Amino acid sequence: MIPALLALSILTFTASAPVLAMLRRNPRAASRLGPATAVAGCVPGIVAAILTLAGAGPASATASWSVPSGGLSIGMDALSALFAIPVLIVSALAAIYSRGYLRHAESEGRSTAPFWAWYDLLAGGMLLVTVARNALLFLLGWEVMALASFLLVMFDAHDPRVRRAGWIYLVATHVGTACILALFAILGHAGSLEFDRLALPAAFPAGIAFVLAFVGFGTKAGFVPLHVWLPEAHPAAPSGVSAVMSGVMIKTGIYGLLRFLMILGSPPAWWGWVLLTAGVTSGVVGVLSALAQHDLKRLLAYHSVENIGIIAIGLGLGLLGISLGIPAMAFLGFAGGLLHVVNHAVFKSLLFMGAGSVLERTGTRDIDHLGGLSKRMPATSLCFMTGSMAICGLPPFNGFLSELLIYLAAFAGLSATAARIPAGSTAGLLATGGLALIGGLALACFTKAFGTVFLGEPRTPHAAGAREVDASMRTPMIVLTAACLCIGLAGPAAAPVIGPVVDSVLAGFGFAVSAGTAHDALGALSAASVASAAVLLLAASVFAARSAILRNRRTSSAPTWGCGFTSPAPSMQYTASSFADPIVGLFGAIIRRRRRFEEPAGLFPASTEFSTDTPDVYQEKLYKPVFSAFERAFSGFRVIQHGRLNLYVLYIAAALFALLLWKL
Repeated sequence: MIPALLALSILTFTASAPVLAMLRRNPRAASRLGPATAVAGCVPGIVAAILTLAGAGPASATASWSVPSGGLSIGMDALSALFAIPVLIVSALAAIYSRGYLRHAESEGRSTAPFWAWYDLLAGGMLLVTVARNALLFLLGWEVMALASFLLVMFDAHDPRVRRAGWIYLVATHVGTACILALFAILGHAGSLEFDRLALPAAFPAGIAFVLAFVGFGTKAGFVPLHVWLPEAHPAAPSGVSAVMSGVMIKTGIYGLLRFLMILGSPPAWWGWVLLTAGVTSGVVGVLSALAQHDLKRLLAYHSVENIGIIAIGLGLGLLGISLGIPAMAFLGFAGGLLHVVNHAVFKSLLFMGAGSVLERTGTRDIDHLGGLSKRMPATSLCFMTGSMAICGLPPFNGFLSELLIYLAAFAGLSATAARIPAGSTAGLLATGGLALIGGLALACFTKAFGTVFLGEPRTPHAAGAREVDASMRTPMIVLTAACLCIGLAGPAAAPVIGPVVDSVLAGFGFAVSAGTAHDALGALSAASVASAAVLLLAASVFAARSAILRNRRTSSAPTWGCGFTSPAPSMQYTASSFADPIVGLFGAIIRRRRRFEEPAGLFPASTEFSTDTPDVYQEKLYKPVFSAFERAFSGFRVIQHGRLNLYVLYIAAALFALLLWKL
């Protein structure tokens, strides 16, 4: 039944895409059919994943396919189900959201039929990646996902910045694909590309395969310094697509890395150190870069780099726990990393939808052109605030639970000092310090983002004239907001779900933990949720008591005390630059901020200016010089590019003649 449901889901996505593409001249039908087919394709897959996690799986099926080394092998186990559920739920909600978001494009006379065709293929490609059991089929899903997302990013290709972002993404994703191809060529040396027959050649160093997997899948996930496409492509895409790409598509990189590391076998310690170091680096660089941004969607994109770093910290601790023989560290590290995959999908999709709602109503992503939106867009404001608290890891929301598990994994490593395992305590110290720094900087960043965008007074007429988005855009945000709270309070229910997934991953590495270790570890989830629920209940009781006391009394409201300024002007408010300047300045050597400050002159200065600009340091200092050198080296070949068809035919004839001579 489970393979049949998966096949139905994939067939719905792939069959609907050409139908939607043919509706180019009927945009109204495309805008109605597009979200419907996306949701219809997601439902069977969600059912299959839930059944698998409920104990009906794992299950798989194979059909004949006349492709060398290929096989239509699909299946679902606990790991696939854990990744497939957020992929499909977020894809369905983002489709509903995009129905309202794209109305502005339709009002301009643009057809959304191609958008919906590529959207269905993106959802189908992501699902195929998580359920494929043959390397060639996996690559097919991987490429469909990459090309469909590239074309969705290019939806507003009339903007030169969007075209630049799209090409950067396309180049980056295929650099990663090249590494994955090399990895599959090595693992499939015996002639079969079925997952259960992949293996390293006898004398081949496993470290080379690990590096290929890390670069190939890490490019999609967004590990620093492989992340440069992410803050370009995610803001350029329509906001519903941004939610999908940032919330779930980059997680396919985490899935691929984990799936193929299990094939490589028992991990040496240095694999864990690489992931742990990459995680801390990605987390710190990502959140610092986000703190320095003025573009709301670009800020959120850098936070995706940060959260991928948090996931990598968890996975790195898990691998180190296996190699060092610390069961609690291994179990909690994987549990925290995998739960954060789900949690990040929920709150990052919510935040991108919130940013898209702001963009749709104000026409700008520049934080310094916004302000005062909480009174004009109360539902969006509440949803964005919830997502902000969740991503900062604050209780009672879901981000707190997953980060708590990773902290506990680090503490398990620290306590290993007593067992004379200094590497465990070093890893624990690195992870704890990194998580603490990341958490503090994330809190500062979202205080800036929410305060500047939603509080205070509007800075422009566009912000002053904003109003709440319609129900089709509000509903997905409200669902995700509720999910942030429900998962945060559902620790006792989450533990039985995440536990078997972690057990399957550990079994894939040939490592097992005792039932007592798992039970004790996941008991922390229950304790945290119960404490959060108790605090919420106490707060509700206090609010109810206050309302009862004031019910029969006369009350009045007054403006908040403003230090004598009863009507503060927008120019008196903190800007994004001025709020973040003291913190960003401390880390100027890492992110290379450009700062411009025109000091006030005279007793009555006519004007003054303060602004900052923070380009991606890896793009500026690493990739741009390399690609510029390639451009200079290959520019000499332009002399043979005349644009004349007869000359190109001559080139082909000359090449064929040379080949004939060579064979003769």
